[in-house]
Amino acid sequence: MRFYEFEARKIVELAGIPVTEYGFCTTAEQARKAAETIGGPVVVKSQVLSGGRMKAGGVKFAETPDEAAEHAEAILKLEINGQMPRGVLVDPKAEVKQEYYAGVVWDGTAKRPLMLFSDIGGIDIEEVAEKHPDHVGRGHLSNLLPISDFEAKQTIAATGVTGSQLNRATQVLARLARLFRDNDMILAEINPLAELTDGSFVALDAHMEMENEAVGRQKALLRRQLEIAADDTREPYEPSAFERNVAAIDAADHRGVIQGRDHGFQGNLGLVIGAGGGSLTLTDAVRSQGGKPANYSEIGGNPSVAKACGLAKQVLEKDGVEKIAVMMSIVSNTRVDIVARGVIKACLELGRDPGEAIAIFRIPGAWEEEGFKILERYGVEYCDRSVSIWEAAGRAVAKIQGTPA
Repeated sequence: MRFYEFEARKIVELAGIPVTEYGFCTTAEQARKAAETIGGPVVVKSQVLSGGRMKAGGVKFAETPDEAAEHAEAILKLEINGQMPRGVLVDPKAEVKQEYYAGVVWDGTAKRPLMLFSDIGGIDIEEVAEKHPDHVGRGHLSNLLPISDFEAKQTIAATGVTGSQLNRATQVLARLARLFRDNDMILAEINPLAELTDGSFVALDAHMEMENEAVGRQKALLRRQLEIAADDTREPYEPSAFERNVAAIDAADHRGVIQGRDHGFQGNLGLVIGAGGGSLTLTDAVRSQGGKPANYSEIGGNPSVAKACGLAKQVLEKDGVEKIAVMMSIVSNTRVDIVARGVIKACLELGRDPGEAIAIFRIPGAWEEEGFKILERYGVEYCDRSVSIWEAAGRAVAKIQGTPA
């Protein structure tokens, strides 16, 4: 789950990290009053779950409350990267001495949180790391042990920051790291973290993203502190009927997992695929060989026949889908015969000939002999592990294009 900036600022504030006085507003009049309360020049920022706000005109500076109201009125009508703003954030124009970057991300390779700090803030940390690698400090954290201030201090000191700046920044990074782990985040960053002219440190902008599976554990934060509704999924687009239906089928049965996405897909070859990275590889393999995927999907964890059938039916019923390709890498935690029964059941219930509707079935692994017998009975072309996923994808593309495989 991603958070709007005004929510991320609240999360930072709850963790004891100083922030400037700000106001979240949904009308121009509210923006005027917020600017009056703050006093002095302010910045009005669009609240969308997207980057590029400044370039799109979603961030404007105002010298007076009336000017803040004018900017808010324009920004509230401004679509940015396909998103209309939830509101605007009115923030004081701070007197900044220096900008820093502080962040914690999940390192998938190390399977541990990673602290990042730079004495160059206000721009993307990726750009800083590429152009000025000596200005980026890094430090991994334990998943279980308490997070000490010393670990944060080491990370910051690696950038050359010393003295009172080091001590004050240490408190911010250590609290950000604890916030990250306590709230099941996969991203928590403050950019810029500003040192003001009076020597104090404040968060001028914050970005937060929570692990989706942690939403149920974090109800106190989400529902009470941030007042986020249970049905606010924070998708960057409105889920399609296909995506909603697949999610409902998945939620109705605890056995296995299915997922489906069709945003950005408009092809004629439906995909019933799984294995995480294998799904990405298979989708790329279809596209690279001239195929047009109608969707992306995930199936695994030994789903029930009903679940496999449900996913296959949703894919087959998509507009423009002529055939489906059922493909995975070698599986050990999913029975091949169950998936075979599911996809054939889906074809039969829709009045489709499985031998015609299924372009290829390539899932080698547990119970594959039983699965292949079922497929053979219905005339479905299948292949074992001797056929690569690249070749299997090519066969599916050739079949739907009507060319020899």
